[in-house]
Amino acid sequence: MDVLYFAWVRERIGLPKETVATEAETVADLVAELRAREERYDLAFSDLSALRVAVDQELTDFEASIKGAREVAFFPPMTGG
Repeated sequence: MDVLYFAWVRERIGLPKETVATEAETVADLVAELRAREERYDLAFSDLSALRVAVDQELTDFEASIKGAREVAFFPPMTGG
């Protein structure tokens, strides 16, 4: 599945996108796998309350299933003006 990173998440991880092979069942499981990879991922996902997630371009929460998903995106909350 493709995992996309936006804004400061991308800056901390150093990639805008990567393809990940995973057995994770939920977004939270995927985050745990990513955090275990190396320190830059651990730092990027250290405060989940500061992140939003979309699965196949639908906003969701970290307990959402990713079974069969093609894409998961992580980004900070949007602000507008």
